[in-house]
Amino acid sequence: MKPDFSKGLVPAIVVDDRKGDVLMLAYMDETAFQRTLETKETWFYSRSREEYWNKGATSGNKQIVKSIQLDCDGDTLLVRVDPLGPACHTGEKSCFFHTIEGEVSESPSIYEDLMAEISERKQLPIPGSYTNYLFEKGTDKIAKKLIEEAGEVVIAAKNTDKEELINESSDLLYHLLVLLADQGVPLEDVEAELRKRSSKKGNAKVERPEIENW
Repeated sequence: MKPDFSKGLVPAIVVDDRKGDVLMLAYMDETAFQRTLETKETWFYSRSREEYWNKGATSGNKQIVKSIQLDCDGDTLLVRVDPLGPACHTGEKSCFFHTIEGEVSESPSIYEDLMAEISERKQLPIPGSYTNYLFEKGTDKIAKKLIEEAGEVVIAAKNTDKEELINESSDLLYHLLVLLADQGVPLEDVEAELRKRSSKKGNAKVERPEIENW
């Protein structure tokens, strides 16, 4: 099934593929659609300027297309993307930031999702789970893995290997979350401490300025 461009333009709803947040609404005609397919980046047609535009071409805030879905009538597109910056020209991550009524629930971050899963493993062990293996071995084993992963992160950085740095950083953050769960420290407490330190920016009268005086 293909989009119905018989009337010229079809609306394209752009969604963050990882978080599920609606980022923007724009329009595509057949040319913009084909350019999007070919480049794997979003292309639209501006009704006001009467020209084609590639999202992020000037700002750098490109949108890498992960998938495109078509509604049942064939006249609306759902474009799932990996955003490389804010979607809105105002600098907001989404164009939909004005709330008319009600409260907006923010999507949980990957850290919150992962911490919730780790905590669930602690309460409800699953046979063969690596997370449960770490909990069974105890704090010393978790701490040892955390130190190992920190070393791997440094080695990856020294080797200027970005892909390896991403992989090792992911391992490091995972093991840190396991350690927090092992010690019964909520992720929210760490976030609160980071906010407190961030509020001290510019304050030189702190005991550890290299850490706290951001």
